[in-house]
Amino acid sequence: MKRYLLIDGYNIINAWPVLKELAKSSLEDARDQLVHMLVDYKVFTGQDIWVIFDAHQVKSENDRKLNVKGIHVVYTKENQTADSFIEMKASELAKKRLNEVRVATSDWAEQQVVMGSGASRLSARELLIEIQDNIKRIVKKTEAINSSRYVLSDRIDKKIVKKLEEWRKEKNNH
Repeated sequence: MKRYLLIDGYNIINAWPVLKELAKSSLEDARDQLVHMLVDYKVFTGQDIWVIFDAHQVKSENDRKLNVKGIHVVYTKENQTADSFIEMKASELAKKRLNEVRVATSDWAEQQVVMGSGASRLSARELLIEIQDNIKRIVKKTEAINSSRYVLSDRIDKKIVKKLEEWRKEKNNH
């Protein structure tokens, strides 16, 4: 089963206080921060993540797709909203019944449309909670790995450690 997460980028930015505040001074920085937050989440969960941003008022006949550290970042083409792109992509992916497709948005109407196509919905708040829980799991796993590491001297007989230390000192004195 392949797992997909489609994210309405500006909806999430406007729903998360830290990103909303950042967007007041720099929308580009808020977009970059959102994508950065999703990179570790993607690696840990194994989901195929798409972040879609409205660019429907920008003069461009084609959408612009980037791959940022494994995250698909899409800026829609002129006269296309992120919602319409998400609806189309969710429907396309959900047709394959082996795919699990989730859409992250707090737009109620959008949630209803994507659920009708076979995808499930995830609110902006729920996504934030998942990301925060993921960070906690990563920290816990890292701490467990670090605490289980031993230096060689912890694993061998103390007499051998003492002899090796004597040899090291002798070598340094010559």
